[in-house]
Amino acid sequence: MIAAAEADGMSVSAWMTAAARRELRLRDGLAAVAEWEAEHGALTEEELSAARRRMGLGRGERRPA
Repeated sequence: MIAAAEADGMSVSAWMTAAARRELRLRDGLAAVAEWEAEHGALTEEELSAARRRMGLGRGERRPA
């Protein structure tokens, strides 16, 4: 954690705060997708592939935190 904070040019406290914010945004996003899928049905593989392309990711890859 200290090395990661130093690599990003921030204090450990600031790095941990940023990590917590990313986690909360991720949870909010996942909850929004779950809500949408509950109303409209699961996203298709085609929709997921289009989203990965827009994000510049390959199949099964995740954007780094």
